[in-house]
Amino acid sequence: MNAQDHNRRIARWLLIPSVVALFIWMAVPLGMTIYYSFQDYNLLMPGFRQFAGFGNYQYFFSDPSFIAGLTNTLVLVGSVLLITIVLGTLIAVVIDQPFYGRNIARVLIIAPFFIMPTVNALIWKNLIFHPVNGLSAFISNLIGTTPIDWFSQYPMLAIIIIVSWQWMPFAILILMTALQSMDQDQVEAARLEGAGPVDIFRHIAIPHLQRPLIIVIMIETIFLLTIFAEIYITTGGGPGTQTTNLAYLIFQQALLQFDVGMASAGGIVAVILANIVAIFLIRVVGKTLAEH
Repeated sequence: MNAQDHNRRIARWLLIPSVVALFIWMAVPLGMTIYYSFQDYNLLMPGFRQFAGFGNYQYFFSDPSFIAGLTNTLVLVGSVLLITIVLGTLIAVVIDQPFYGRNIARVLIIAPFFIMPTVNALIWKNLIFHPVNGLSAFISNLIGTTPIDWFSQYPMLAIIIIVSWQWMPFAILILMTALQSMDQDQVEAARLEGAGPVDIFRHIAIPHLQRPLIIVIMIETIFLLTIFAEIYITTGGGPGTQTTNLAYLIFQQALLQFDVGMASAGGIVAVILANIVAIFLIRVVGKTLAEH
């Protein structure tokens, strides 16, 4: 055995404790969630617990709020992904160009990503979208129009704007980093051949951004499917169920109705949905970008 193989074997043994700890950290909560999803267990009756089979899943799927929650979840995830990817790509291309104050502009653009979701929701609710004292109301009064009560009239649109504002910097940061690693010799050669900025963006930049875009879609999808703080702080899932997503529906089952079994079934459904949506989006985007 040579020294290189010996070092690789040592490295594998050193990684085993971390891999085992990570597996336990992930497998134990998932296993408990699966177990409780098949139990009839409510915290209001801690002494009563029995096997429910697929009863929790059947009840969860038959709940009228489930269809609304699923629809709102897909609308929220799809809208935020579309906004952050399209605008994030365009802003990343602009920020990548040399101009005076570019470093300051980068910091300002990326800053919203480091704001806590709860603080982000409070800022938009009380300082921007407030129908009386918010910035939008001030602008409406300034131009002589009636202020919009965003969370009553357009609740889902308001949530989409808030979440997009926070996740846009993430997409910009990933895509901007990818653009900086683009082969500049290839770009210069294209310019010498008469290619304009649009041609360079379409035939060179977009194919180069294929993998970063897939990473952005995958990570954002995982987190967007669990959006909760923005909804809890601003609309509370309302009016009615207009902004109730699966995460908020699971919260209602677990902490408002104390139904552990039902909430666990919803959690498993959310995990399965997250994987399905992520795989679908990655394949669609990968196929689309490969055609270019």
